[in-house]
Parts: sequence; structure tokens; C-alpha cells
Amino acid sequence: MITDPPLLSPETLGRLERLELVTRKIFRGRMKGERRSRRKGQSVEFADHRNYVSGDDLRFIDWNLYARLDKLFLRLYMEEEDLHFYALVDSSPSMKFGQPTKLRYAKQLAAALGYIGLCRSDRIKVEALTDKPSAPSVAMRGKASLWRLMHQLNTMPDGESTSLDAGVRNFCIRNPGKGIVVLISDLMDKNGYEGAIRSLVARQYDVYVIQVLSDEELNPDLVGDLRLVDCEDGDTADVSVTPRLLEKYQATLQAFVGQVRQFCARRGIVHMTCATSQNVDQLVGNYLRSRGLVR
Repeated sequence: MITDPPLLSPETLGRLERLELVTRKIFRGRMKGERRSRRKGQSVEFADHRNYVSGDDLRFIDWNLYARLDKLFLRLYMEEEDLHFYALVDSSPSMKFGQPTKLRYAKQLAAALGYIGLCRSDRIKVEALTDKPSAPSVAMRGKASLWRLMHQLNTMPDGESTSLDAGVRNFCIRNPGKGIVVLISDLMDKNGYEGAIRSLVARQYDVYVIQVLSDEELNPDLVGDLRLVDCEDGDTADVSVTPRLLEKYQATLQAFVGQVRQFCARRGIVHMTCATSQNVDQLVGNYLRSRGLVR
């Protein structure tokens, strides 16, 4: 029996440990983490002073400063916080296309980003988009949860005919917490992708959209008379593949990607495209770093 190789190699895991997830918004975490907050809190690293006001905790008065200035000031410290990170994986039939499949590549991306969060004690959730009612998945935290992350991705259901809109709405209902949401999908839904992205924006998540396309989609190697079958709903189309038709296809694909990028940009969402031939390690360490998702 042939089994698929691990989603991430030990060498890749070692390089990912040096990175951390970045959010463009401030979210109040529930537990202490390893992430420095832009809010002032109570830790061991001094940040600033402010004037004392009635009711402040007397333990944080800087008595040395009082002795010099005869005024009461409070010492402020940098606070560390944890972060919610959600990876939403589109597991619809179209994601099973390509070699390697777009779905496997999406799982690799989710595993890489999830592991970065685990190394920084963030709360991590990875979910497949589904419109079936279910309880929220359990949040993972800490490097010891790596096995659970991999098991969840390896056993993730695939081939479910769920619209992006229905899947994302179901996710938002079950996960009311704020944080980073990375939607990993080819966005090839006949009902459109707009409703799904609007739902994430309405919940005030820090949204990133990673559009995964296979090499076969980016540069189709087709000739002659063919019958194309839609893997989502079984629709068929008879075509005669000519150089002119391939040029028109390339123009249509680029227009589609450009429309998604503009739609996301107008809503403050970072949109990224990647091909399944790209090395996941390099994609995360270079491209996603340049787009501000990791550092």
C-alpha cells in the first residue's frame, strides 16, 4: 500500500519555528502567550510611565520616580498575548484536481501556518469548509499539538459539494472569536466567492485569501477535440482546443484572478495566488513574509 509522504518534512518544520504569524489588528487574547501586544499590560518588561489616578494598583507605583519628582507615576509593562488563527481549507471536488492536487497543497499550507502559530503558543484551528451543522473544532495550542494538527489535516473530508458561501457562513456561526482567518481555496465556485468573503469581513476577522491553482490550470497542455467535464456538478462541454482558444483561456483566467484581487483590495483583504508547483517552504518563508502574514 502506497501512502502519501508527510505534509511537512522535518527540515521544513525546523525553518518554520523561526517565524511568527502577524495580525494587522489588535485582538484581546484569552491566555498568556508569546506574542508581544501593542497594548500595555503586566509582565516583566518595562514599557512606559503614566500619571497615577485614584483607584490604580499601588503595587505599580514607581517610588524611585516619586522620590525625585514628588509625583506619583505608574510603571507600564509590555503584555504578551495569544492569537486566534483559523485556516479554512476548501475541500470541494475542484480542489482534488492537479498533480499534486490543490487540496494536498492547501493542507500543506494550513499545516505550515498552523505550526508557526503553535510554536508561538497561539490558538490554532484548521477546518474544512462544510455546510453541515457541527460543534466548533477544538483549538490547538503549543508545539506538542503538532500531531493533532497533522491528524486533523490528514483525516479531513474531501470532495464535499459545499458552496464557499455556505461553508464560510457555517464557520462564522460556530467560531465567533476574532483573529486571523486564512481562506485557502481555488475560489472556483459557480455561485461566486463574494458572499463568502463578505461574511468574513462582517465578522471583523483579519482576512487573508490564498488562491491555489494547479499547473494544469495555469498552463493546460491540451490539444484536439475534447469533452470537458465539470468535477463539481458534472456539466460537460465539447471543445476544439486551438492556440487561439488557449490564448482566450489565459486571458479569462488572468481576468478572474484580477477581479478577485480587486474585490479583496477594496475590503482591506490581502489576496495571494500560488501554484501547486511552488515549494511550500519557500512560499511561506519568502512570499507570505513579503505580504505581511508572517515575519
